[in-house]
This record gives sequence, structure tokens and C-alpha cells, in this order.
Amino acid sequence: MDPRTFPTKGNLLLAKNTLRLSNQGYELLDKKRNVLIREIMELNAMAVELQSMIEKIFQDAYRALQHANIELGISNVERISYGIPIEESVNIRTRSIMGVDIPIVTYDRSSINQPAFGFGCTSSALDEALHQFHQVKDMIIQLAAIENAAYRLAVTIRKTQKRANALKNVTIPRYERLTKQIQETLEERERDEFTRLKVIKRKA
Repeated sequence: MDPRTFPTKGNLLLAKNTLRLSNQGYELLDKKRNVLIREIMELNAMAVELQSMIEKIFQDAYRALQHANIELGISNVERISYGIPIEESVNIRTRSIMGVDIPIVTYDRSSINQPAFGFGCTSSALDEALHQFHQVKDMIIQLAAIENAAYRLAVTIRKTQKRANALKNVTIPRYERLTKQIQETLEERERDEFTRLKVIKRKA
């Protein structure tokens, strides 16, 4: 038998303190879960909007690229594409939301305004395609950060929900019962002691 369940005043105080802390813990976890759910809902809305924009801009970009292929020839467009630098400036840092590290992705946008090829052997369709694909790259980087953040929040929400449920359905009821049992036992002892003292007093 667990010594902490013995009906003593010390154990009653311990049980009451544990019950109070468990209730406070549940309230904090519940608030944390609600904040995280709000955040993930906002992120999901942003992701849906970005995906829709990416789809439209991808279509425009491929349409412009097809026009450039027709005007310049596929082999020439492919040769020109080798001059476009590989994106290596992506930087990832994090911010914390209720203890969850959320990624913030940035990159050097100065390359967008720097042409990667000369204008003599290209066309406006190729310029338009490049512009559109730069927009797609920017949105895909944003979308990757949002989806990663949403995944991290979802994992934390599941963990928070499990801990809150454990407190609500296991720990809190257990210590409510324990507090009640110890309280009732101590009160019964006090009544017995009071009765015994009265009997002794009458006999004296």
C-alpha cells in the first residue's frame, strides 16, 4: 500500500496540493492547446491560399516558358538556363510559440533584380517566365516554412492533448477520491475521539 494514501493530516495536505497543481496544470495545458490550435488554423488558411497562388503562377510561368521555347528554341532556352545560379542563400531560424520552435525561412532576394542572361539573344517571354518562376520560388519557400510549422504544431497539440486528458481523466479524479477518503476518515476519527472523551468525562 502506498504510504501517501494513509489517512493522516500530512497526506491530506499533500493530496490537496497535488490536486490543486493538477487542476492548474490542466488549465495551462488547455490554454496552450487552444493557442496552438488557433495558430495551426491560421497557418492552414495561409497554406491553402499559397497553394492556390502557386498553382496559378506555375501555369503562367510554364505558358511563358512554352512561348520562349517556340520563339528561341528549346536547346537555346536550355543553354541560357545554365547561367541561372543555384539558390544557396536560404537561411532558417526559429521563433517560439508556446515552447514550439517554428521555422522562419529567408533568402537573398537581390538575385531577382539581377538578370542572369543578356538581352540580345532572349525574348520578353523568357523574361516573363523567369519573373514568374522567381515568384514561384518565393512562395514555395514560404509554403515549406508554413507546412513545417503546421506539422510541428500538430505534433505538439497531440502531445498536449494526451497530457491534458491524463490529468483530467486519471490524475485529477484519483486525487479527488483520495482527498475525499482521507478527509472522511479523519472526520470519522475525530468524531470517535470526541465520543470517547465524552464517555471518559462522564465516568470521571
